[in-house]
Amino acid sequence: MPAFGLVSSSFCSTRSHDSITRLPNQRYRARNGASSSLKANAAVQIAGVGSDVPKLVLTNQDLEKYVDTSDEWITTRTGIKKRHILGEGETLAGLASRAASKALEMAGVSPDDVDLIILATSSPDDLFGSATTVQATIGAKKAAAFDLTAACSGFVMGLTTGAQFIRSGTYKNVLVIGADVLSRYVDWRDRNTCVLFGDGSGAVLLRAAEEGEACDLLGIDMHSDGEGLKNLNCAFAGKGNKPEGDEASSAGAYNNLFMNGQEVFKFAVRAVPKVLLAALKDANMEKEDLDWLVLHQANMRILASAADRLGVPPERVVSNLADYGNTSAASIPIALDEAVRRGDIKKGDVLGLAGFGAGLSWAAAIVRWGGPGK
Repeated sequence: MPAFGLVSSSFCSTRSHDSITRLPNQRYRARNGASSSLKANAAVQIAGVGSDVPKLVLTNQDLEKYVDTSDEWITTRTGIKKRHILGEGETLAGLASRAASKALEMAGVSPDDVDLIILATSSPDDLFGSATTVQATIGAKKAAAFDLTAACSGFVMGLTTGAQFIRSGTYKNVLVIGADVLSRYVDWRDRNTCVLFGDGSGAVLLRAAEEGEACDLLGIDMHSDGEGLKNLNCAFAGKGNKPEGDEASSAGAYNNLFMNGQEVFKFAVRAVPKVLLAALKDANMEKEDLDWLVLHQANMRILASAADRLGVPPERVVSNLADYGNTSAASIPIALDEAVRRGDIKKGDVLGLAGFGAGLSWAAAIVRWGGPGK
């Protein structure tokens, strides 16, 4: 399956495309003043990262009280030891807002200077989305905001989407947030799913590079296969309201999350190395150029398999799976944030990011960490 089309063979190409640049530049100048110097094909930089998780921690030992499982069973099969889940009064928008504010602080960018907010989530607080709530909460009064739904691939697809707005010359500062609270849709008596998922949020601030500055987003590749949705889904529950009958005013709802673990595992171990290699090709790079893998945190065996196939040593695979479980769209930016703040990922390091999950969807991005760091 081919990757989504790009304007050039390499994402950071400086090739001119005048036919697609005039209107975006005119729109930006009209909105932000005639002094704007944004240009199409601007290099994309990652200026800051942040994350936030709920305070409530649910350990494997805690789960033993509710379902037929054990710490040894969970750890051996998944690598997960605990996860954070929403407590009373907490919301997805609250997590996302705090992660976004931390990313802005690291980048040294004011909320007033944010042009666009993309919230990658499959579990918003409101059916119509939570991006606008984040926009209001952080005080980004000039920003447009929308939700993007691509499950565990959402952050990487959101990163690519945000970068296109910068590349086109439309916006200068774009917040990309990955956040999910799938604990709301877990059957806590189903040990095949309840042991896996946790809640959290992570964010990055993308900005248009200044003249002569390097590009941080080097290559991408994205795919979808709707035939696989049957193996991982959270479907609408019920028939939908009608003007007469018992369901005329019933509340809308969704089923609990369903996953065919074996099929999803087989899909992931095949898809992740391939999509990363394709993104490397788009970046005109080889697997030997990778300094770190920052993958969706779903299962330790998937992480190990991907690293082995790409020849990346285990110590170069960022993993926080044991502490957070599978946080869906939040897992990559949470792992990235922690690794940057620990000083593991240093300025100039090349990272392979890959998300995969429901849809089915899978996506990868090759980035150079250009934000603050050693």
